[in-house]
Amino acid sequence: MHSAPELYKEDTIMSIMSVLLPAVTWLWSLQALLVSVVVIITAVRWKRSSTARLPPGPRGLPLVGNLFSLSKNLPLIYQEWSKKYGGVFTVYAFNQPRVVMNGFSAIREALVTNADVFSSRPLVQNPLSSDPSAKGLINEPYTPRFKEHKKFTMSALRDFGVGKKSLEGKILEEARALSDVISKKENKAFCISRLLKNTTFNVICSLVFGSRFEYDDVKGKELLLMIEQFSALRLSLLPLTFIFPATRIIPSFKEVSEGFKNTQLKLREHIREEIAKHMETFDPNDIKDFLDAFLLEAKKREGDENSTFTEEQHIEVVLQLFLAGTDTTATTLHWAVLFMILHPDIQQKVQQEIDSVLGPNQDPSMEHRSQMPYTEATLSEISRMAATVPTAPRHSTSSDVFFRGYHIPEATLVYVNIWSVLYDPQLWPEPNKFDPTRFLDDSGKFTRREEIIMFSMGRRLCPGERLAKAELFLFFTSLLRRFTFKPPEGGPMPSAKGVFGVVHSPAPFQLVAEPRK
Repeated sequence: MHSAPELYKEDTIMSIMSVLLPAVTWLWSLQALLVSVVVIITAVRWKRSSTARLPPGPRGLPLVGNLFSLSKNLPLIYQEWSKKYGGVFTVYAFNQPRVVMNGFSAIREALVTNADVFSSRPLVQNPLSSDPSAKGLINEPYTPRFKEHKKFTMSALRDFGVGKKSLEGKILEEARALSDVISKKENKAFCISRLLKNTTFNVICSLVFGSRFEYDDVKGKELLLMIEQFSALRLSLLPLTFIFPATRIIPSFKEVSEGFKNTQLKLREHIREEIAKHMETFDPNDIKDFLDAFLLEAKKREGDENSTFTEEQHIEVVLQLFLAGTDTTATTLHWAVLFMILHPDIQQKVQQEIDSVLGPNQDPSMEHRSQMPYTEATLSEISRMAATVPTAPRHSTSSDVFFRGYHIPEATLVYVNIWSVLYDPQLWPEPNKFDPTRFLDDSGKFTRREEIIMFSMGRRLCPGERLAKAELFLFFTSLLRRFTFKPPEGGPMPSAKGVFGVVHSPAPFQLVAEPRK
């Protein structure tokens, strides 16, 4: 017989167990469910991988794949993985495969030899546009629409000076304005980054809007800030916030999602306002800038229900011209100034060549470029080491393809690691060493290298390449003609180690611009 206290104790235990057992059973059921989900997803992913025979790559975690390995220094990680897995391998973000191309051979084979398959873009809708079909140029798949708008954009840019003397005049006007602002620093230490962005921003403004901003203009400063914030985002994470909205609870994903939304909305609103102003003053017989040219093309197609020259497409194209054309060129110029500070002997050689060609009073011109082989070689080495756009915008396969022994299905994401080419020790011995002579032959003549693929390759070659090269040459020679760049006296030497974002930029540093006699 049990005593009363013992019976009470047993009853209490039984009561507690009656409450806990369902909870424990529920937890076991939840665990079993989660395990089942992981098993199913892994099995599906394994089946998909084994069926597709995607290139092998680093092992990831269940559910998330390699997500936690995809850090800010992604180009470096991809290059390191290529040492083990070769020029083409696969990584996963959740269960989404990404085929990564590394090295000049693999990239050229994909983007040039197999251009019919590797020239498209993934189908990701832009939630900020009222017209989901309006993707501009960068995000448009390789369709007749893309070809039509690329042809129009290239033609319009040529009409407004790209490759002509008229554009040189606009660039030199900005170079003089920049030099005047720098002169006012009077040998005091300052950061040149924002000034360079203001300069390249004004070149795009002149082409697109037909006007420029003064360096102290409030509106101009606000727009530049938006572009800077956009360029600092980790855009590699952005598509996942569209595909898996739940990822936005993760701080890094939330930062990218909100940053993208805020900058895009503000820049879009400004472009929309400019389009409205141009519509009020539009004269088909007086086409002054890119906005006018687009409006003219849209009017020619009025009544055509299949016309792609819509206002939303107009906004997308202009937005991409600003985002791609402002920060990339300015950042490369920022690297140029940094490398001149770090290598004063090279800076002096460039200045001597500029002086010998231009003399004391002549402005630089694109015609002078062939007369300045050492300067051209220095700019090529700057572009190589800057690697301003270290990974190309995402590609997507437009059909199934057998590539290097692997079966890559249609609509597979493809990442092109430009960095792996520009820093390949097989192509560039001691790739971290700044050496312009890589681009000079034994007689001192400039030698082009096909491996310099800062603007990518194939059918998605950047349409702004010619403009960017003109800006780099004319701004660089204009600045070194007037100033010698040095570190502040007694201050630390700036670092050549860059910061990865949308662009690869120098870490912030101070400099002194000493006027030349």
